[in-house]
Amino acid sequence: MSAVAAVRAVLPGHVHRQEDITAQLGDVVLGRHAERSEKVALLRRLHQAAGVRTRHMVLPLDQYADLGGFGASNDVFIDEGVRLGARAVRAALDAAGLGPGDVDLFLTTSVTGVAAPSLDARLVGPLGLRYDVKRVPIFGLGCVAGAAGIARLHDYLQGHPGEVGVLLSVELCSLTFQRDDDSTANLVASGLFGDGAAAVVMVGERRAAQLGLDGPRVLDTRSRFYPDTDRVMGWDIGGSGFRIVLAATVADVVRQYLGDDVQDFLAEHHLKIPDVDTWVAHPGGPKVIDAIIHALELPEDALDVTRRSLAEIGNLSSSSVLHVLERTLAEGRPTPGTPGVLMAMGPGFCLELVLLRAAD
Repeated sequence: MSAVAAVRAVLPGHVHRQEDITAQLGDVVLGRHAERSEKVALLRRLHQAAGVRTRHMVLPLDQYADLGGFGASNDVFIDEGVRLGARAVRAALDAAGLGPGDVDLFLTTSVTGVAAPSLDARLVGPLGLRYDVKRVPIFGLGCVAGAAGIARLHDYLQGHPGEVGVLLSVELCSLTFQRDDDSTANLVASGLFGDGAAAVVMVGERRAAQLGLDGPRVLDTRSRFYPDTDRVMGWDIGGSGFRIVLAATVADVVRQYLGDDVQDFLAEHHLKIPDVDTWVAHPGGPKVIDAIIHALELPEDALDVTRRSLAEIGNLSSSSVLHVLERTLAEGRPTPGTPGVLMAMGPGFCLELVLLRAAD
């Protein structure tokens, strides 16, 4: 087993109501299509249906009208991503009672910008990490990467039970909104996604015993890849940057596969879905949340933390499930000694499951 020592989520300082984002970014997103009343009406309907009340963004709203192209947007991603990432990692290490010199593996993930040297490399010096720290930057997993990152840290710590690993997710989704693009996928994205970061500190079983940690243990993980779904979710990357691929069938895929996959995973540990005390799910959107509840036959309030996260900060891609995890733990869930499941889905199309057990 490995143990979650701390989770800390951070948000940029510019927070806006959904209706203000709709009003101010509508002309930016629609561009030359902004005078077409049917497109404006569609934009408003999609934003209203997103289940989002407020979102945090890395820039003031008036600066999105002219960011100067993909290169300039990506420069903002690097500068602001490093700042947010440093805040998240420092907060998580402090909460875990550990220092930068304790970190043996530093795993970073993002799908909203590119950097070489990667964000982790740019943070080694400012954070004071050891110069022999092992670094693993991950790009392309999208929304699933928060759960997958925890799973991959667990894999590593199984073989290094005395060590410490840190996962950092940085997602600045607002920098990817396409200008002059009236596609339904872009209109949905402009109403759903926000900006944020999160860091998770995990330790191997031996280190957890030495520290006397009472955080949840990771018992097992499961990855699931669904064939012939590469156009369900992802990016088309071109001269204007990241153009979202987001099919209307995401919720259908969840309904088709999730129930059997979760049941099979739990059965290996002699568990059934009703045995799970707490569900930590990525807030993909209202339809996806409803599809999870339907597929697993859960009570309507089982994903209330996920719904609240979506309403208050939007979908933060890979960072979202970590925000949900932090809030879940802060609210005293799961019940001591009981199992919980953390899950997220993303480009591929794919699923990542993490089986947790709360400390006794």
